[in-house]
Amino acid sequence: MASPSDRRIGDRKAEPRLVALRGGEGARPAVGRVTLVGAGPGDPDLLTIKALKALQAADVLVHDGLVSAEILDLAPQARRIDVAKRKSRHTLPQDDINQLLVALAREGLEVVRLKGGDPFLFGRGGEELSACREAGIDCTVVPGVTAALAASARAGAPLTHRGSAQAVTFVTGHAAHGEPDLDWTALARPNQTVVVYMGVSTAGFIAQRLTAAGRAGSTPALVVDNASRADERRILTTLAGLAAAADGLKGPALLMVGEAMAMADVKVPGETATLAAVEVQNVSSGQ
Repeated sequence: MASPSDRRIGDRKAEPRLVALRGGEGARPAVGRVTLVGAGPGDPDLLTIKALKALQAADVLVHDGLVSAEILDLAPQARRIDVAKRKSRHTLPQDDINQLLVALAREGLEVVRLKGGDPFLFGRGGEELSACREAGIDCTVVPGVTAALAASARAGAPLTHRGSAQAVTFVTGHAAHGEPDLDWTALARPNQTVVVYMGVSTAGFIAQRLTAAGRAGSTPALVVDNASRADERRILTTLAGLAAAADGLKGPALLMVGEAMAMADVKVPGETATLAAVEVQNVSSGQ
């Protein structure tokens, strides 16, 4: 069985590596392995070289719905299993995904669990790693560029910046049983950036809690929809206008609150105007 290092980057004609796994005289099924791979925010150019090597060595891809088709096409030899989690509809519950990874590896397959962003940042990668370890399955992790880093870089709005952002905190705006229960007092402190994942539906609640805890309503805020993708959209507003900015977005979108967000360029390549950003700013400032 060839190892991932035996395949050169760009070789899309590599055959699935199923030698002696399906039978034959004297053949004994081998135990495969699972690799949790961060696919990044969507732009295939942001995929790491190590992630690409894992894709090209895969027999099967167990992938999220947010993984772009361009990235999936980098593994034409692999069988694809879509386990997308979408709001109010999961193709497979998480426990079933864990069991699927273990079952596939026990067939002797090279399994890539392809996850949007980074596996360990709101990606349930820790649960999948634990399930593999408990089953005695070899499991490794390949990090990916998380959406906040891509959104920050493309907009020119640094997550940390001397004089205005000495810390950055990633939080989730989605809780298993309703609105998120976070340390609002800590998050409301000035001179830091708060990045909210999965917070479109709770943007108003988040803004209200941060304001009540002492964060100024005039604090700059940036909403980025579909970060790094061709249809990326940026809306520069304030904490007071966060709910209005997020209204109507289907996501995936990020809410980024902090003084350094004032540096953001809301013009996205290919766009000719930033009318939406101007309108939201006017609403939030009462103009």
